[in-house]
Amino acid sequence: MTTQDRGPEDSDHSPRDPGLQPERTRLAWRRTTLAATVVAVLAGKSALRGGPGVTTFVVCALCCGLWLGFLGVAHRRIRTLSGAVPPAVFTPRHASAAALCTIALAVCATALVL
Repeated sequence: MTTQDRGPEDSDHSPRDPGLQPERTRLAWRRTTLAATVVAVLAGKSALRGGPGVTTFVVCALCCGLWLGFLGVAHRRIRTLSGAVPPAVFTPRHASAAALCTIALAVCATALVL
């Protein structure tokens, strides 16, 4: 295919139109942070039902720290998606931090409930 046969969308110089994808992703991050908040609160409430103990307090504090870490990563991504078009790429470092916070938070919440 020659350069003349390509349409305007195939041109190497045409900007990528992301459409509504960044908006949908931003809204998905907001829903995820809301769900993580609800899970953290319910796990803490469930853990403190039997009375506060040292171990329960430490695990609750760890859950809160992990939750705050996840919120930090998520809100940074939300701000990025709300800004420039096209938004900056989600770096592997930030993706790994979000995944590790989510997994560790799930483990801590499970430990609190059991």
